[in-house]
Amino acid sequence: MIPQDISCPSPASDAPEIPLLEIPLATLRTFQKKTTMLYAKQRTTNIGYALEQSSANEGLISALKNDGNEMMLAQLNEIIDKRLLNAIFQPIIYLQSGEIIGYEGLIRGPSDSPMHSPLSLFKVAWANNLTVIVEHLCRRVVLERFAKLGLPGKLFLNVSPESLLQRDAKYGETLDYIHEIGINPENVIIELTESQPTYDYNLLLEAVMHYRSMGFQIAIDDLGEGFSSLRLWSELRPEYVKIDMHFIQRINRDPIKLQFVRSIQEIAEQSGTMVIAEGIETQAELLLIRDLDVACGQGYHIARPHSTPATTLSAEVAKALIRNGIAVYPQKNGLQQNIATAQKLLRKVPSISSDILNNEVYELFLNEPSLQIIPVVDNGKPLGLINRINMIEHFARPYERELYGKKSCTFFMNANPLLTEKDTCLQDLSRLITEGDPRHLTNGYIIMDQGKYLGMGTGHDLMREITQIQINAARYANPLTQLPGNVPINEHIDRLLQNDTRFCACFCDLDYFKPYNDVHGYRKGDGIIQVTGKILSDHCDPDRDFIGHIGGDDFMVLFQSENWEERCRAILADFESAIQHYYSIEDQDRGGYVSEDRQGRKVFFSLISLSLGVVKVCPGQYYSHHQIATAAADAHKQAKKINGNSLFIDRRNDPENRDHKSN
Repeated sequence: MIPQDISCPSPASDAPEIPLLEIPLATLRTFQKKTTMLYAKQRTTNIGYALEQSSANEGLISALKNDGNEMMLAQLNEIIDKRLLNAIFQPIIYLQSGEIIGYEGLIRGPSDSPMHSPLSLFKVAWANNLTVIVEHLCRRVVLERFAKLGLPGKLFLNVSPESLLQRDAKYGETLDYIHEIGINPENVIIELTESQPTYDYNLLLEAVMHYRSMGFQIAIDDLGEGFSSLRLWSELRPEYVKIDMHFIQRINRDPIKLQFVRSIQEIAEQSGTMVIAEGIETQAELLLIRDLDVACGQGYHIARPHSTPATTLSAEVAKALIRNGIAVYPQKNGLQQNIATAQKLLRKVPSISSDILNNEVYELFLNEPSLQIIPVVDNGKPLGLINRINMIEHFARPYERELYGKKSCTFFMNANPLLTEKDTCLQDLSRLITEGDPRHLTNGYIIMDQGKYLGMGTGHDLMREITQIQINAARYANPLTQLPGNVPINEHIDRLLQNDTRFCACFCDLDYFKPYNDVHGYRKGDGIIQVTGKILSDHCDPDRDFIGHIGGDDFMVLFQSENWEERCRAILADFESAIQHYYSIEDQDRGGYVSEDRQGRKVFFSLISLSLGVVKVCPGQYYSHHQIATAAADAHKQAKKINGNSLFIDRRNDPENRDHKSN
């Protein structure tokens, strides 16, 4: 956040000097504040009188609003002149080690002011054309406080791209000031935060290269939230990228957010960028982000912003990071049955004909801020696409509007767009985009019906849909219980083994379920399976324990909870109570019912019971999910030998059991 160093002039700095009046600046400011407040009070009195005289005077509402703005401006000027800003700092840590790598510098206004919040502060500054002055003052306050505290590591300094492009920022004042207060530029990260769209990427890249040459590094803030953060990443190649907190909060419950963060991490690994996850507020979010190999994190769960922040991690967070275990990835309910086609992504985008002029196209973009692409179509036949950014960049250059404004819109048109029929499957469409022109991803593609223009599709919609399909395909969720099936079960076991995690594999099976299903029908049988899945879920920690439905009446629970045995016994108790509702009073009293078997013979069948076979898994003991499945099945066989609801724990390979025997 260091584009330039300028002193903060008073609003009267452009007025001619009056050397005979040697009045101190503070006195002038005090006079200005009191005069403004008195003026506002007097006008409010007059307006009240006028309202009594005429309720139809709409201009009075505007006058009241202006008075409020003048009072806010007076307060802002006082904040600037007296430097009534406070710097606070929030730690950023390495998620694998817990080491604090640096701090983000944040700003707060006076605690008793409506501009205490930085959002309110900059809103008033923007309304009064004081944004640059306020932003530079904020940076000075943060830099001075960081130096005074002697905080270890790097300082992440918030800077707007507009401020970075200020001409005065390029002549070394910032570097001189940094050295003056004793901060090494290599320890300062310029954190770019967008407040409005950025179009002049070439100029911004030039400014970034200038700061890099002075030793600073670059970070992009709020990836996924800004106007063009993905393009900024591509253009500027920052050292750090911060993922917006929207994608972090409740990521342990949202598979789409998980896939987004995983994709960002994969891109970061390829581009040599370090990812920082913002807004971590729970331990579950912290551990899941860590398991995705995201390098760094910050958030309230790690540490809240403070004027004198800690230089070491709290014991609670440090213990969680070194704890043996992995996070449970969120699972999506249901399985997508239909093969999606391009028509699912169809957006009705109005087209223009080729005889429309560039000036008219430019006006369309100006009048519709959300309009990004305009298709050019003649008689139903698509000719090309006009990109908003490309058009605006051309018209921003000297004389280009004068030269080309009255020419056909085809002059700036991309004449080779991606064309696809509405029945193209999304996998094929994705392959066409990845193998084709990179512009297809940003410009989108034209969807046709037998060669006739229908509408548009966007790269964002395609990526979202493909991600959804991949998640569903990899999960094979059981449609009856909505619990993950064999593929995700095996994947979770493999993750546990790869991370040398101690866990317990619990194979769950219903005894005497098949004859009950034959006698009472599949509807009641399905109800029992659903109840079983719910009981298992209710007694597991969703952030530590994984529940999967193998198929039929077989389930698998992978416990990381230390009190797993207590949970197992609670499962059996709840199941014993719940199963009674599926039998008559008579059947309950005699412990079963008489019915014919599949050979037509009268047979007594016991009430359905639940058998749990548990294997305790220690690091280095097993090497694949196949071995775990075999060992759990063996334990399950032993459990079925016990009458009624049963729990069998295989302790043969338990190191603790061996130690006990040796003593």
